[in-house]
Amino acid sequence: MSEPVSPTENEPLPDEASDPPRREPVFNLPPAVLAVIGICVAVHLVRVYLLTDDQDFALLVRAAFVPIRYSGRYDLDFYAFSSPFTYAFLHGGVAHLLINMIWLAAFGSPLANRFGTLRFALFFAATSLASVALFWALHPLGEVPLVGASGAISGMMGAAARYGFRVDRSSGRAAFAGEPLPIAAVLRSRGVMTFLGVWMVINLATGLLGFAPGIEGQIAWEAHIGGFVAGFFGLRFFDRPQVAA
Repeated sequence: MSEPVSPTENEPLPDEASDPPRREPVFNLPPAVLAVIGICVAVHLVRVYLLTDDQDFALLVRAAFVPIRYSGRYDLDFYAFSSPFTYAFLHGGVAHLLINMIWLAAFGSPLANRFGTLRFALFFAATSLASVALFWALHPLGEVPLVGASGAISGMMGAAARYGFRVDRSSGRAAFAGEPLPIAAVLRSRGVMTFLGVWMVINLATGLLGFAPGIEGQIAWEAHIGGFVAGFFGLRFFDRPQVAA
């Protein structure tokens, strides 16, 4: 008579078979970040492949931020109120677009996961506006169009500094962890201050020297600082209340 054979230690019982391992998506970006990236890429492709030079110039006049528009010499039309926001979706070239989208994915993703879509969109708009506000204050008669999302992205870096760059992945969606640090605590953090110091030096160097590898035109360091300051000091207006576990 044959005897039943017991399963080995490493062999699971039929009703205990383990589920196949879950595969992580290649691009695990929040919808809000994907939307901004999609708009920026789509606008750039339209400008490069669909618009003529005259049409592209007309788009820049309407959608880019031009400081002299607010000097009192021109009527304030619809575009005077929309361009402080729409300029962020225009870029000066492929390198400019690529660099900004990489930084947006890195700093915008945990911020969007923490804020939620609506609050992140409002944060993006507010820091974009703060960027051009400082740029206009320093160059009120400037005639060169200002484009790019780097002002808003600098605002995201400012917000990230207030969280000490702490990222929490325990919920499956990486987000900045904990309450925002008091400003005094940020100033005492060697790691945060080192990052901010390097970031500031790079911005001033590229802006004042007028050189950045692969990017045509001058770097608007003033706009970067304006966005950073807005994100650093204003993030509490956009942060969602955290529920205690």
